[in-house]
Amino acid sequence: MKNREERHRYLKKLCVTALFMAMNILLSSFGIPVPGGHLYLNDVLICTAAILLDPVSAFLVGGVGAFLGDVFFYPTPMFVSLVTHGLQAVVISLFAHVVFRKKKIVGAVVGVALGAVIMVAGYSLGRAFLYSTPEYALLKLPYQILQAAVGAAAGPVLCFPCGLSRLYEKLMKKR
Repeated sequence: MKNREERHRYLKKLCVTALFMAMNILLSSFGIPVPGGHLYLNDVLICTAAILLDPVSAFLVGGVGAFLGDVFFYPTPMFVSLVTHGLQAVVISLFAHVVFRKKKIVGAVVGVALGAVIMVAGYSLGRAFLYSTPEYALLKLPYQILQAAVGAAAGPVLCFPCGLSRLYEKLMKKR
């Protein structure tokens, strides 16, 4: 019976991960136009998923999901997205589940703050390398900071005050 329960729990986790990944691909495909660029909301989803999921699942949602979104819609930065969002998601998940295991909210807040720094630095360096001009990276820096800040603020709010964390834990409970 225990083996069946473990399989059932694994399948639920796999389905939640796949759902988050599909949502990341969708949110990677369009942005909100802002003066001089676009604001992508996939960081909100990456932060939320990374707070809820284990590091491997978080990497799949953040890194692979953003990679696939770029492959389908804008392939130039796809490897930058894989590494940057993947690392961002893993760091958030590690802080939420390992470093601050007993204080999950504190871990999530510290994790998303570090994840925001990783995202901004990763995309700035990636853009400077891809487009061979640091000026272009500096031009897009305010949008990267805004995107990271929105994700870092919204992720913990969706998980804790809005109740996604409780809902996820209830879903994953043993029968």
